[in-house]
Amino acid sequence: MATFVMQSLGCDVSAINTVHYSNHTAYKSVKGTKTSAQQIQDLYDGLQQANVNNFDLLLTGYMPSAEAVQEIGKIGRNLKYNAVTRPGSFFWVLDPVMGDNGKLYIPEDEVQEYKSLLREADLILPNQFEAELLSDTTITDLTSLAKAIQVLHKTYQVPHVIITSLRLTADNQTVPSKAQSRAASKQTSARGTPSRSPVRNPETSHPSSWSGLDASPPSSTQNAVHEEPWTSPLATTAATAAAAAANDDDEEEDPTTLTIIGSTSTSSHEPRLWRIDTPQLPLFFSGTGDMFAALTIPRLIEAVRASPTPNLHSTPSWKSPDDVQPEDLPLAKAAQKVLASMQAILGRTAEKCGSVMRAYDQRAEKEGLGSGDEDRVERERRRHLVLMDACEVVVPRFVKELLALGSEERAA
Repeated sequence: MATFVMQSLGCDVSAINTVHYSNHTAYKSVKGTKTSAQQIQDLYDGLQQANVNNFDLLLTGYMPSAEAVQEIGKIGRNLKYNAVTRPGSFFWVLDPVMGDNGKLYIPEDEVQEYKSLLREADLILPNQFEAELLSDTTITDLTSLAKAIQVLHKTYQVPHVIITSLRLTADNQTVPSKAQSRAASKQTSARGTPSRSPVRNPETSHPSSWSGLDASPPSSTQNAVHEEPWTSPLATTAATAAAAAANDDDEEEDPTTLTIIGSTSTSSHEPRLWRIDTPQLPLFFSGTGDMFAALTIPRLIEAVRASPTPNLHSTPSWKSPDDVQPEDLPLAKAAQKVLASMQAILGRTAEKCGSVMRAYDQRAEKEGLGSGDEDRVERERRRHLVLMDACEVVVPRFVKELLALGSEERAA
């Protein structure tokens, strides 16, 4: 996912895969292996020996062990050292794939290793649960979210942060992670997947999901919150709801928008917060976190080079001066274009999925299958596999959408 997306937007990518799997794990069956720390080291050593390790940017995603995180840290520090005399010439995007929905996908000893990398990264892309783990802050509303981001800016001195998916109620309370609310009778993922959707521990990609009910643009939930310096640069283009027939697991009380909140710190490590609300789709899409990260890279490079700030691309971590308002930050401008492209791609995928599943259900009803428990389980298994295949995000089909700039709408 990430490699093709970046290549489509002009990046020359050298990919080191941290797993080699037959398919993503939401299919509920998978064959393959995880890449060891030694194998990661060997591959990077090969790049060094061939003198092709002059990289401008590092994107790190899922890592299968604490040792792998340590090895990636060595690679990142080596690349930063090579660029130390050329400010702005190297940028590290760290996607801390640790878990979601209150559950870790990784061994517990990896969490501390991720924290040890934070000071090295220029941009991090956690979901709500991961942001809570990294900042040691429970996120319940926008105020506590701002505190979590401030910890990441001040304690770990991370220049740029995007919380890649939040689910907010009408009064701007967050849908809590299960880790913070185990006693609750109903819970849903902080990334937006309905609680009865396929089990998500995809080690091949950042297991984000973009799901929900409403295809209309958000309204009141996109407004700035008075007690915090929020801005809302864009309500992204609405996506189709045609795929609603493909999945009936959605819960009525779920929020109908997904919220992205980001910040670039000031020189004193204070947040400059911006917010984008985007419509949700009623499906599980594997790899959207990778798509988000991969699209953010070239779009951020574009925004930095187009910035009115002179020579911003030669500034450490591409940090804008303190007088730049949140909605004018390159990070916010990049996110607008990223989400516009993603909504177009996921909307088209959802349409196709809805059509495939309606046709499948009609055929299955005609063919019939026994009424016993084993027959029911087999019927559900077959439908699940068809659904997973139907909602695969096949990015080579959507190059135009990847390249689309999307709406330039701005908040008042």
